Formats: sequence, structure tokens, C-alpha cells
Amino acid sequence: MFPLLPNDLLLDAYQNALRMQLDQEFIVMLRMEIRRRRLSIPVRRVF
Repeated sequence: MFPLLPNDLLLDAYQNALRMQLDQEFIVMLRMEIRRRRLSIPVRRVF
């Protein structure tokens, strides 16, 4: 899905999408790519 996006930017995009409450389909797409790459999904921090 996002082959050219480095892992750290993918994880940042996921965290920002959650924080900004972007479209759920976009968040799911990011999560699927994170899992495909076998990365750890970061824990959401509550401020």
C-alpha cells in the first residue's frame, strides 16, 4: 500500500490520524500496513 513510506513516517501518520480523528477507513488502511510490516502499533498517549 505505502511501499515508499519509511516505517517511522508510517507510524507518525497513524498517530496523527488518530489524534486528528481522520476518516476511519484511512486509519484502518494505515493500521493494515503497519501490521503487514509487522511493526508495533504505538500506544496512544492521553494528555
